[in-house]
Amino acid sequence: MTGVQRIRVTEDDGEQRLDRWLRRRHPHVPQSLVERLCRKGEIRVDGGRVRAATKLEPGQEVRLPPLPDAEEVSRPGREPRVSEADAEMMRAAVIYRDADIIALNKPPGLAVQGGSGQTRHVDALAEALRFEREDKPRLVHRLDRDTSGVLLLARSPRAAQGLARAFQSRDARKIYWAVVAGHPAPEMGTIRYGLVKAPGHGAGGEGEKMRVIPPDQVAAVEGAKRATTDYRVIEGAGNRAAWVALAPITGRTHQLRAHMAAIGNPIIGDGKYGGNSQVNEGDGWGAQLGGGISRKLHLHARHLDIRHPLTGARLSLTAPLPEHMERTWELFGWRAADADSDPFEDMR
Repeated sequence: MTGVQRIRVTEDDGEQRLDRWLRRRHPHVPQSLVERLCRKGEIRVDGGRVRAATKLEPGQEVRLPPLPDAEEVSRPGREPRVSEADAEMMRAAVIYRDADIIALNKPPGLAVQGGSGQTRHVDALAEALRFEREDKPRLVHRLDRDTSGVLLLARSPRAAQGLARAFQSRDARKIYWAVVAGHPAPEMGTIRYGLVKAPGHGAGGEGEKMRVIPPDQVAAVEGAKRATTDYRVIEGAGNRAAWVALAPITGRTHQLRAHMAAIGNPIIGDGKYGGNSQVNEGDGWGAQLGGGISRKLHLHARHLDIRHPLTGARLSLTAPLPEHMERTWELFGWRAADADSDPFEDMR
């Protein structure tokens, strides 16, 4: 059990929901506990009561009550029972496991953490990944619900701390694959639009999205943060679509999706950013190709290169494409084996 903490919100941590900010610092703390502590007034911001979805601002002071240790939270019997079907699904998703970490190929459509009323997510289903350990593995980073691919979990507090440091220091190298509408020109480049959160609807901020800001205007827009993405076309399908590799240099919310839409090549299946404009006031189901192409989001965390949190060795993890993206590759005659593991090596 920790003691009472008073933490100042930094510039990098501002404009985040309180629950997401807290769980990045304490990945083992369940969403249900965060919401309960907010309701009871035990978590406060600048001395005032807050909701789990409250947006933090740089300079604010967050008061946290004593929080349970990872061992207390992960004690057997504390989490809801995982169905046998879900347990099999989670174990089949494991692409790497050792004494300290587990890597999953997260299926598309499965949330990483729970929200209001949502109980089926990776954090809860990780109960099925204890294997020989008493404690369930804990989250150290996130993927959007509809994004598939490499997701790491830590099997001990020490491993969680080491992996968190690697992500925060940008020592981790992430490569995503996507199918985008049209054919980006030039075929290789760097996108530097800033991003600022645009408010959503509903009490919990549902529907929030990122608005792009020209690089020379970021400093003048309150809450805007600089964001950088490298992209490279691996193969095209005429001017209809392209297979691109994406490397996020920064790690902003919805960065890859907003950046590709901003240059006129939204990711296929993106109902939030994939309309005719950044506003996307059309029918809402996003950029599509029609025919046999799935309407699911075509964004996949293909490769992660990271230092092992305990041994220091470099780990190179690759996740196979999900079924709906495999079908798109077959339709266009693309071969995953034709791509380099790091298409940006000559750009570094």
